[in-house]
Amino acid sequence: MTDHVTDALRTAHTYQLSESGLAGIRTMLHDAFGGDFGAEDWAHALGGVHAFVRDGRGVAAHGSVIMRRVLHAGRSYRVGYVEAVAVRADRRRQGLGGRVMQVLETVIDGAYDLGALSASDDGAELYRVRGWQLWRGRIEAMAPQGTVRLPEEEDSTWIRPAAGAPLPGTAAGPLVFDWRDGDVL
Repeated sequence: MTDHVTDALRTAHTYQLSESGLAGIRTMLHDAFGGDFGAEDWAHALGGVHAFVRDGRGVAAHGSVIMRRVLHAGRSYRVGYVEAVAVRADRRRQGLGGRVMQVLETVIDGAYDLGALSASDDGAELYRVRGWQLWRGRIEAMAPQGTVRLPEEEDSTWIRPAAGAPLPGTAAGPLVFDWRDGDVL
């Protein structure tokens, strides 16, 4: 039986985590995503603030928020992009994902214009109940060859305005994300 007394929620920037700490997070993510969490997914989760819960068996839950740029309606937004949110299989449906997201949302509110993430169908409910909104407009990315449309992301991209900020409107055009290797979103 897992010792839930050790369910302390911790935060740290990537540079503050040891190699063994990062390895423990990466192993949990690999397992939680059924082996479908590759090197590029891992790279996307680095360089920002990590929120994670450890229990007697290791990392039980994790999420990170990194900075990205998004163009919309002639403006460049500083976006807190949520990455690598997962809960170990034996700890799901115990509120750990919500605890991790609460910390990440606090970071978004304090440091960014808005939050964004790409959610699986299984994960979307967590974000919906927390007030995130499904983006109903076009999703694009700045690519080496120019701006490209990402229709496969148009039904899975969620946004959340930072505290007190207005939500960008879909009528004003697409969200155009910065380019990165691997899956853009």
